[in-house]
Amino acid sequence: MLPKRLLPLLLALLKFASGYLLASRAYELHRDEYLYLNYGRHLAWGYLEVPPLTALQSWLTMALGGHWFWVKLWPILWGSVTVYLVVRLAQRVGGNWFAGALAGIGYIVSAYARLNFLFQPNSFEVLAFTGAVYALVRHLQTSQPGYLYALGMMLGLGALNKYTTFFFVGALLAALLLTPQRRLLLAPHWWGAAALALLLWLPNMLWQLTHGVPFLHHMALLKESQLVHVSAADFWKDQLLMCFPAVWIWVPGLLALLLYQPFGKYRAVGFLYLAGLLILTVLDGKSYYALGYYPMLLAFGAVWLEQQLVRFRWAAVVRPLLLAAPVLVILPMLPFLFTLYPPAHMQRIGPQYQSLGILRWEDGQNHPLPQDYADMVGWQELADKTWQAYQNLPDSTRQFTLIKCDNYGQAGAINYYNRHRPLPAAHSFNGSYLFWFPPRPVQPFRHLMLIGEGNPSELTPHFRTFQKVGEITNPYARELGTTIYLGTDPSTALLDRVYQEHHAALAEWQGPE
Repeated sequence: MLPKRLLPLLLALLKFASGYLLASRAYELHRDEYLYLNYGRHLAWGYLEVPPLTALQSWLTMALGGHWFWVKLWPILWGSVTVYLVVRLAQRVGGNWFAGALAGIGYIVSAYARLNFLFQPNSFEVLAFTGAVYALVRHLQTSQPGYLYALGMMLGLGALNKYTTFFFVGALLAALLLTPQRRLLLAPHWWGAAALALLLWLPNMLWQLTHGVPFLHHMALLKESQLVHVSAADFWKDQLLMCFPAVWIWVPGLLALLLYQPFGKYRAVGFLYLAGLLILTVLDGKSYYALGYYPMLLAFGAVWLEQQLVRFRWAAVVRPLLLAAPVLVILPMLPFLFTLYPPAHMQRIGPQYQSLGILRWEDGQNHPLPQDYADMVGWQELADKTWQAYQNLPDSTRQFTLIKCDNYGQAGAINYYNRHRPLPAAHSFNGSYLFWFPPRPVQPFRHLMLIGEGNPSELTPHFRTFQKVGEITNPYARELGTTIYLGTDPSTALLDRVYQEHHAALAEWQGPE
């Protein structure tokens, strides 16, 4: 029998290794990853999309050279630590080796397989929520105040990572008020933990206040462009699908937390899930916003199943079947959880999965690759062609070049792949790039390179010469057809318009100056 502390480490190591080994290098980074990596060049206490914790990881990644391995280290590491906590939580509430293994495997084969591969704030969000629940459970077991401060620390770091942490905090307060654990809210150490969380988040809160609270504008844009398409029915359907391989673990976990007498002291954890998903339903939250609420259910569900099997005659046969079942269920879907196969192979096997909607993009049409896979190809081509166009400029005027992109993915990819080349930074009016747009120079720009937004009929009169110098041709890329236009000697009127549009776009986020 494995020592109790060894099982969580082994499953965490399995999670870590699988994140790297099941990834084809035929894919590049995802468009969102390029944006977050650019944070590392512009350290601040806040950004238009998320709080600053991701930026610190970006800075460290770029300091280490920015290689693919270091980019992926963070989500894979956070996912591995989450697995460790899930298994330890199962052990802490009475589970033995079977419960720990079942909970850990349930996590590894669920939606977290993809989540913990992309360099985004979501992986740390799940870790922060899981760590907060672990600390809460340990406090309920031991009454040690240190666990309350650990809870406060996880919530504070969570708020520095993603603003959805405040939904979790609201759900936690509601859960405690609905159970006898409401007495915690009167404990001095609870308020100390709350003060610690607030202190950790304070720099970002001040940044929000001094920048016109752009979080509110961000939420309004999400509501108009994305969340408006989210229905309550689809949200709850996705809750079953995201963790479907482990549905017979987390559903019993939820029911046991609400109804199983031995778990009575942890009932607030069950209400935390219900309150959290109710808040997300009311606010039209995206389905994956709820992923941080499932690891705790996996731990309790695995323990409940283990305890029920003690009285079952065929337990010795059922245990290995239950451990194997989540893995067997997910095997057919493995190519869509991990970037396992290159695009050409994915196109060949895609028709087998078309009925599941996996190949349907936001435009409602089916494509050769899933949309997020198509968001991982074509970027190196764009960056190299941008560099080549820059190299073809005259030496005497090359330095007076403005590179302006239609979206943050284009700008981020150009900056990432050209990070070791003497290329001016690419800019955009999209997202946090609004803050990084260069001030108008004393020496006027001689060249304007437009990525994905060149309009010859409108722009040609504003340049001495204006021509297309490149285009993304990768047939699998979502950015297929994105053009690179180069204009020489832009007119003063055009540059005036560029900076007026920048000023207006920035004012939408933080108000007029």
